[in-house]
Amino acid sequence: MFKGIRHAMFALALALSAPAFAEQTVDLNVASAAELAAALHGIGMKKAEAIVAYREQHGPFKSADELVKVKGIGLATVERNRSRIVVESQAAPRGKAD
Repeated sequence: MFKGIRHAMFALALALSAPAFAEQTVDLNVASAAELAAALHGIGMKKAEAIVAYREQHGPFKSADELVKVKGIGLATVERNRSRIVVESQAAPRGKAD
């Protein structure tokens, strides 16, 4: 009897913790440098700031592949983070007026 309850409790705990293991995504066109650094592997604050600066200078990203145009970011970094990167917003980034 207790074995069945333990299994049920384990299953419940696992189900409730699933969102904690879900991969965080980040929109390249609206995320702050801090958000980019927190969400992307291999991207610290310096590279995240370079991403934001590139976005402000060149406009919104059209795809994750454009990240390789940012100095210090290579294809391996893009591939490692591809499932975390979204490019949903094509509007001007926050803080940039047209």
